[in-house]
Amino acid sequence: MESMEKIVSLCKRRGFIFQSSEIYGGLNGAWDYGPLGVELKRNLKQAWWDDMIAHHDETQAVTGAPSPFGMVGLDSALLMNPKVWEASGHVGGFSDPMVDDRETRARYRADQLAVFALEFVAADGGVTSYDGVLFAAPGEIGKTDDVELFEPHRKRIASIQKNHAGKQLRVAAVPNALQDEMLRAKVLAPGASAPGTLTAPRAFNLMFKTHVGALEDNSSITYLRPETAQGIFVNFKNVCDTARVRVPFGIGQVGKAFRNEINPRNFTFRSREFEQMEIEFFCRANESADWYRYWRERRYNWYLALGMRRENLHLREHEKDELAHYAAGCADVEYDFPFGRSELEGIANRADFDLRQHMQTSGKDLRYFDDQEPDEQARRYLPHVIEPSAGADRGALAFLCDAYHEDEIGGEMRTVLKLHPRLAPIKTAVFPLVKKDGMPEKALAIYRTLKRHFNVYYDEKGAIGRRYRRQDEAGTPFCVTVDGDTLTAGTVTVRERDSCEQVRIGVSELQPYLGDRIGA
Repeated sequence: MESMEKIVSLCKRRGFIFQSSEIYGGLNGAWDYGPLGVELKRNLKQAWWDDMIAHHDETQAVTGAPSPFGMVGLDSALLMNPKVWEASGHVGGFSDPMVDDRETRARYRADQLAVFALEFVAADGGVTSYDGVLFAAPGEIGKTDDVELFEPHRKRIASIQKNHAGKQLRVAAVPNALQDEMLRAKVLAPGASAPGTLTAPRAFNLMFKTHVGALEDNSSITYLRPETAQGIFVNFKNVCDTARVRVPFGIGQVGKAFRNEINPRNFTFRSREFEQMEIEFFCRANESADWYRYWRERRYNWYLALGMRRENLHLREHEKDELAHYAAGCADVEYDFPFGRSELEGIANRADFDLRQHMQTSGKDLRYFDDQEPDEQARRYLPHVIEPSAGADRGALAFLCDAYHEDEIGGEMRTVLKLHPRLAPIKTAVFPLVKKDGMPEKALAIYRTLKRHFNVYYDEKGAIGRRYRRQDEAGTPFCVTVDGDTLTAGTVTVRERDSCEQVRIGVSELQPYLGDRIGA
């Protein structure tokens, strides 16, 4: 796995991702997608929409599905009536524990600040505990390498270790240290000069608050949506009444969401503005366990089908103590990023919690009516919901990390993004071998023909090898070169990105040849 620094450098150098408002010093937790990045993320969202929504055939059972089902789409508003967020529990409970450092003015999530004590182990196994200061560092003991925890306090720990020469240093977790006032007084925060500068943890609501209309008072308060799911739930009855869908069916949505993260980090992985690709799948209660298993497996396999390496992708079932109080099951699709294994997507069995909450709060009957149910008493019911919720930004970052390779071709090192053709920002690049003898004119004619079918790039500047390397870094799967034989025999050279193998084909065969391999 390559380092995160190399990924970030490539993203800036090739125009995938830029820091938002960079010329003014940027804004933490906000990112702009450049010319290649916007294509990559758009292709990812389009692949999700095509595979999950647009190309779904509700008249046939999909492989592994308990039964045939329907899928429709929705695009709900970013701003909603604030009662939506009261009913969903976001106003009262959508918060993270936060601590501040009074000295450095840094802010941390309390559950992501590891507190540890130093221990020194002698050759005979005897343990000496350093009884003076507890150390805090971003991370979680057990999921973060000890060396990473040392980093904010490396100099101070090194000086302590001199008094324990010949002994092995290790750390011991100190649970609940930030909640205990006496222990907290001993904690040295990253960058602080003395212990005891951290505040007690307090709840911090993650929603962005704003005002609607001319007056800024309590009556005009609303929020930027922290998720797209609630827009689906409040439109459940509208979709049932207009789309003629029958349970089981799903409603899919791609859209922006906003969370005022205490500590945005790891490039675009955790940011304050992000895009989600969500499905709320409605089914009968007695079938929800089967549909949960189906969506869990289908969503995991979707990433593999788009070329993600199996050894980097994991499907983790949540333990019972991790589940929300209303959830009957939850699994995460996780990816091994350079900064550690982290969630790409969650698949949850939410039972009937959301529809029931909105029905009780709004006073509207949101029950589904099944006119084909022979039992009259069972015709109206609240469906249970399976929710596959994926992050478009996290997905784009994972595919970038997974595709990044450095290899040697012909004695020359190259950087290459081995993106699946469906995701590649540029599908094909067209080059004239040289800028004379009519080759540029012919190459431009081929470029304009292919451009009608998929995203194509034209380049006539520099040596042909350098042009190949530029497209390798951009993840372009095929390069087409126009040379002397093109003008005399009507053939071109097609170079494949990963293997660098070249084949000659006729110009008239070029579009179907590339289309078959690109999936366009």
